[in-house]
Order: sequence, then structure tokens, then C-alpha cells
Amino acid sequence: MAEIERVGVVGGGLMGSGITEVAARNGLDVVTIEVSDEAAQAAHERVESSLRRAEKRGKLSVVDVTETLERVTVTTDLDALADRQLVVEAASEDERTKLDLFARIGSILTDDDAILTSNTSSIPIVKLGAASGRADRVMGVHFFNPAPVMKLVELIPSLTTSPQTLERMQSFVSDTLGKEPIEATDRAGFVVNSLLVPYLLSAIRMYEAGYASAADIDSGMVLGCGHPMGPLALADLIGLDTVRAIGVSMYEEFKEPLYSPPPVLDRMVDAGLLGKKSGHGFYPYG
Repeated sequence: MAEIERVGVVGGGLMGSGITEVAARNGLDVVTIEVSDEAAQAAHERVESSLRRAEKRGKLSVVDVTETLERVTVTTDLDALADRQLVVEAASEDERTKLDLFARIGSILTDDDAILTSNTSSIPIVKLGAASGRADRVMGVHFFNPAPVMKLVELIPSLTTSPQTLERMQSFVSDTLGKEPIEATDRAGFVVNSLLVPYLLSAIRMYEAGYASAADIDSGMVLGCGHPMGPLALADLIGLDTVRAIGVSMYEEFKEPLYSPPPVLDRMVDAGLLGKKSGHGFYPYG
């Protein structure tokens, strides 16, 4: 099988643009798909802004930034994925959306060995594989935000993922991207979110019950437990809609009350208070 050199990313939001940057910085040709011309432009600007920040910090040279951007194409044409050897789906955390995308992309890819992956936090990989029509070449590849900085990548094979697909992705993540993979089973939440999301939801319940202010809850965990960020600020960073979606998916699978999103989180999502990406969550953002 040929070495992976051509990568597709579906979705150019915070995670998708981060994955795009990671791949392009490691010498790969990247095509990123967005839903509109405006969203495509915003995705490209997001990648460029991140690269410019790295340049200012001395992590990249001007030449590095220029050459990396030359390897990035952002388009609204899903057919542009046809020749990709690897596609990473990073669309919104909605099962219907992802199932539709996997069915469409599975029919578009022309390389029989091409791998189709999802950056989902919680949706069953086996369902996505069945929708794609190429279940043995489908698995989860879960990056963490911000993708250019965070070293961990969760690899999630499903019951139908072939050993060859898992081996290729282990090699790709560690050797090509320079990140640290861990393997998780195909269950909602995988490893990290199974531990993290109940903690975040517990902090939101504490806030909802009036035990303490958001700032004091976060200060307690930062100053008392040595965490780099408090749980409510972290929920804002992840996106409250994403936190809620992961909790819902985990609750539906396990019926564990700790996984059920508290009412205040539902209300905040309904109101569009999604955290940092919307400008307001538990805290306001400029």
C-alpha cells in the first residue's frame, strides 16, 4: 500500500482547521471541505492565522508558513476528495449528518485502499462504517483541541475495521504526524471523554445548583488540584453544544445518570451560548 500523502478533511471549524494544519505542516497535500464559500474562506483564514501565530513564536519560518499554505486547498466541492488516500471527517457532532457524509464520501473515493475516518467524540464507528460501504477501511481518529498542540490521538477501530487499517493509522499518526496514539474500543466517549465529560457535567450541575460561581468553581480546580484550566472554562473551550452531544450519546448508550446533561446546559445550547466559539458561554469572550 502506498504511503499516505493526500489527505482530505471534512469540516473546517476549530477541529477541522487544526487537523488541516497538522497534516499540511507535516508535508501532506490537504483538501478541506466546507459547506459554503464563506465558511471555506473562514477555514482558510483560521489555518493561516494559526500558522502566523506559530511564526511569531519562532516555531515556523516565513518560508514554512508559505509552503504549508500552498499545500492547503479549501473548497465546497465534496468530489474533490475522490483521489484522497485518507479522509478525516470533522463535521458537527450530529449522527445523521455524519452518516450521510460517510455514505457520500464512501461512494466518491476512487482508491480502494483509501481510509475513511471520523473525529467524532462519541458516535459509534461501526455505524459510520456500515454507511460508507467500506466498513473494513473505516475507523475513529480522535484529535484533541487545539490539534496542532495536543499530542494525543485516540484510535478507535470498530468490529469491522481490518487490522491493516488500524496498523496504517497507527503508523500514520506516530510516524507522519508525530503524535502519540492510544487505542480505544468503539464505545461512546472512548477513553478521554468517558473520564472527562462526567467531570464537566458535574461542575455544570454544581454551578446550576448555586453551590459556587463559575469563577470560584474553576479557581478551586486550578488552584486546589493543579489543573491547567477549570471545568467550566474547559467546557466553553470545547463548545457547550459538543459537551452536550457527547453527554447525550454516552447516556443513550449506558443510561448512567452522570452522563445526562443538566437542564441549564440544554438551555444554554438552545440560546446559542456555546462557549468561546459563539462569544459567550459560562464566560463572555471578546
